This record gives sequence, structure tokens and C-alpha cells, in this order.
Amino acid sequence: MNATLARVEAYVFHTPIAEPIRTSFGTMTERVAVFVRVEDSDGAHGWGEIWSNFPTASAEHRALLFADIVAPRVLGKPLGDPVALWSELDRSLHVLRVQSGDSGALSAAAAGLDLAIHDLGARKRGLPLWRALGGTDASPVPVYASGLNPGRAAYDTVGRMRAAGYRAYKIKIGFGAETDLGSLRPVAEELKPGERLMVDVNQGWDLRTACTMAPRLAGFGLHWIEEPLLADRPAAEWTQVAAMAPAQLAGGENLRGAGSFQEMIDSGLFGVIQPDAAKWGGHSGCLPAARAALAAGRTYCPHFLGGAIGLLHSLHLLAAVRGPGLLEVDANPNPLREGLMGDVLTVRDGGVSLPGGQGLGLEPDIKTLASFRTLHLERRA
Repeated sequence: MNATLARVEAYVFHTPIAEPIRTSFGTMTERVAVFVRVEDSDGAHGWGEIWSNFPTASAEHRALLFADIVAPRVLGKPLGDPVALWSELDRSLHVLRVQSGDSGALSAAAAGLDLAIHDLGARKRGLPLWRALGGTDASPVPVYASGLNPGRAAYDTVGRMRAAGYRAYKIKIGFGAETDLGSLRPVAEELKPGERLMVDVNQGWDLRTACTMAPRLAGFGLHWIEEPLLADRPAAEWTQVAAMAPAQLAGGENLRGAGSFQEMIDSGLFGVIQPDAAKWGGHSGCLPAARAALAAGRTYCPHFLGGAIGLLHSLHLLAAVRGPGLLEVDANPNPLREGLMGDVLTVRDGGVSLPGGQGLGLEPDIKTLASFRTLHLERRA
């Protein structure tokens, strides 16, 4: 008989940061994380993370949705088929997404649960998570440094991350032509052989701006241009931008649903598909989307900027799928990542080795983050 889900916990953390993180849609002055732990009737456990990067006030709300809306639908249910359980949960939450208008938060809460259940299952099987998800290649996974602030900070951060072993970098743009071009020029001029440079507009342009700015990026040898438009803009606008862009388009972090990802893949407008497993779908939803992207000749690159647990889940998911994708690693200091990670992800020559052990390959010692904790919720079957 399958073990059943016996207990769930959610932990919310907030920590101030010395340098705010700027994006075209807003500025982060603190980092947050919602970590979830699940335990089955045999006493086995697993860890997940619920996306809550911005706005940071959403962290407590999502933890409460996890504990009071999501958990009652799954506690006491068997865990032998995580994909079937997530599918059942996703269907049951649909009416609440429509009724509440809170689709993103509910999807993220369900995603964090799914990640934790897959970690639990891999631990019980005695397998690293990437192998439990179907992976066969144990070679290092390529990474890129993400979240680089505009202006002089971009140049300085590239130098720091290069020294740390990175060979690919993504700069945030969407702050106006002068700032954007000024951020990119000195970095592009000093790129080393084999290094790659990408940009993320964070949905910061309208169609006119995108069609004006995209050609001006032609001289920088970009590997991709991420989210130059709002994710929900019509296909006709994306088609125009793709025609003007000097590099492949990337996106997907703000999509939810298998149908939405398949439409993105089938459109042929995006070379890089970027679902966020802590935002929608967990492994149950994102693994098929990633495989569909590769089958269509696209590149799968997981999106993630958050705490240690979500980052490790992204690593295992990419390792299971492979292809030419890169792991997104936030270049900004974050105690909710480094405080748990230790030296698990050490970058060497542009890549990271897969962690050993079972499941995630990390047992988070969240007691070390006690001074940052703002909420702890527990529910039992």
C-alpha cells in the first residue's frame, strides 16, 4: 500500500539586502523565500519552494494558501503517483483560481508542494532527484549568472562572476535606451572567447519600444533577448518583435498551463523556453513542457530567482532533461540561498557538478535562518 501524505509545513523568511535589485517592473529591497516540507505516513520527507520573489508581501499569503487551501486537498492521499496527484490537485484548484482571481498564488503553492513530493519520492527510492526524474547524464550542468543590475553594477558583477567560474551572464534592461546601451557596451567589449551575454527586459517594453530597441542590440552578440513584451501580448506583436530582434527570444516564466507552453513552442517565435517549476507545475507540469520544447528543437532553460531549495530543484530538472540549456543562478547575494547551500553548487569553468546523495542532495538546516523567519505553519492529516 502506498504511503500517504501525513504532514506539511511552510516556512516564510524575509532578509534585508545591502544593494536593492532593480527590474523594469520594480525594485526589491529584501529577499524572501517560502520553503515547504512534506512528510509521509512512513516518516519519509521532502523539501520544496513556493515562488514569492516579488512583491515580497506575497510570501505570507502564499504560505497561508498552501496550508489552508492546498494542503487539505492532498493530506491523507497516497503519494505513489505524484503526477496524478498534482493533476488532481490542479483540477480541483481551477474553480478557486477563477473565483478568487488569485491564479498565480494558488499555482505557486501547488507547485511548491509538487516539488517537495518529488524530492520525498526520490529519497525513498535512494536516488538523486535528477535520476528519479528520468535523467541519465551525470556530467556537469552549464550555468549563467542572472539578475545583473543595470549601469556600472553590470560590468562589476560580470567581473566578479567571471572570477567565480561563470562564463555566461544576463543583464537586466528596460530602463531606457541610454541606460540599457550603457550597461551592455562595456560588458560586450570585454567578453572572453566562449562567453555568452543575454538580456532580460522583464516585460518592460511596449511594441513600439521593442521594435525600436531590438535592432539597437545587434552589435552586442546576444545569445537571447528575454521577455521584451508583456507575456500576455498577442501573437501578432510577438511576431513583429521576433522579426526585428537580432537574437532569439526567450520567455515562459510568466506562463501557466501545459496548453500555454505548447502554444509558445508551436508558435516558433521563441528559441528559449523558461518555465519556473516553483511558479507553476512543479516537476509534474514542467518536465513534460521541457521535453516538448526539446522535441521541437527549442532550448529549455529553467527560470528561477529565489532561495536554495528552488534553485536545486531547477538544477535537477535541467539535469533530467538536458539539451543545450543553462541553469539560471542569481548573481546577487542572498542569505536564503547561501545560508543553506554551502558549497553544494561550486561553479567550475562555467558549470556545476550534480550533488550526490538522495533527492535534492541537500538536507536544509533551516535553523540557521531562524532570525529571518516570519511565519511557520503546520498541517497534519
